[in-house]
This record gives sequence, structure tokens and C-alpha cells, in this order.
Amino acid sequence: MYYIVGLGNPGIQYENTRHNAGFITIDYLARKYSIDVRKIKFKSLIGQGVISGHKVMLVKPQTYMNNSGEAIREIYKYFDFEHDKLIVIYDDIDIDFGSIRIRKKGSAGTHNGMKSIIYNLEFDDFPRIKVAVGKKPSYMDLANFVLSGFSKQEAKIIEEEVKLASDAIEMILEEGIEKTMSMFNSKRLVEDNE
Repeated sequence: MYYIVGLGNPGIQYENTRHNAGFITIDYLARKYSIDVRKIKFKSLIGQGVISGHKVMLVKPQTYMNNSGEAIREIYKYFDFEHDKLIVIYDDIDIDFGSIRIRKKGSAGTHNGMKSIIYNLEFDDFPRIKVAVGKKPSYMDLANFVLSGFSKQEAKIIEEEVKLASDAIEMILEEGIEKTMSMFNSKRLVEDNE
């Protein structure tokens, strides 16, 4: 089984914010593959189903972003899965808008949700998909930026990024992380001058 985790904050006020790119991706996968992600367990909303012939559990931690690791630790302790069976999807403010970035492993960077996961699991060798949510304007506080919504134009791009992330997940399950990284890490949905 693969454990596909989207990071975000619970609550209607956070629903379509930049920080909830992971939740938005899980919701898209749930619709696409008819997986009901409403069961409450492991401090998360979870749902099990099949993607590309593989059993999956879709996970939306309900601990708030900065404590995401508490939920993932409960899942890991219960199922004791191999590290590469965990795929985490989250927002990224550093990569170019209109792209996703896939990594096989690595540090959390500046992302508090990822810091919490790595701290609680005590390992970082699991795949992750970063969804670009735009670069923070210099005049804006980081917390305010990631908790802000998208403009209409940005929302269209995010929708396409979420589809890309979904395609990447399918490919990870079918063909592995290496091939998926080379296929998706160079894709751009918008040109630099836009």
C-alpha cells in the first residue's frame, strides 16, 4: 500500500489557501479515483482505494500544518511501511509558479509541515511532490502569504499543477520515482514573462 499525504490546515477558512495545495491535490485524487476521504483515524481524514493498480491510502492530517508529523507518525507506527511507500504533497514558495518539483528524499527546507514529519518519523528518505504556489512579495509576511487565497489567474494555474501532481503520482506508482522526476521536474505550465 502507498500512503499519499497532502498537507494543509483543516477548516473552511483555509480551504483554498496556498498552504493547502496538498489538501487540494488529495481532493482532486479522491474525485478522480472515487475514493471517499472522510473517515477520521490517525488524527487525519483518510480513504482507501486503488490508483494505477496499487492500493493507496489518501491522507489529510487534521493536526494543522505545523503538527502534521504527529498524524503521519501514528500511521507509520500502525502500518510500519517502507519509507518509499510514503508520498507527501505540499506547497512550495521557492519553485517557479506553474511547476511541480519531485524529490526522492531530502530536508524539509523552510516548510514547517515537512519539518514536523521528518522530526516525528526520524527519517527523510521518502518521496515528496512540491506544488508551486507563487513567490512571496517582499512587502508581505510569510504566514500571511501562505494563508492567502489565489487570484483567478493563479487558481487556473494551480488547477493545472494539481493535475500534474496527480499524473506524477500515477507515474511514481507505475514506473518509479527516478523516471517520474526526469519527466516532471522540467515541465512548466507558464512562461517566465507571464
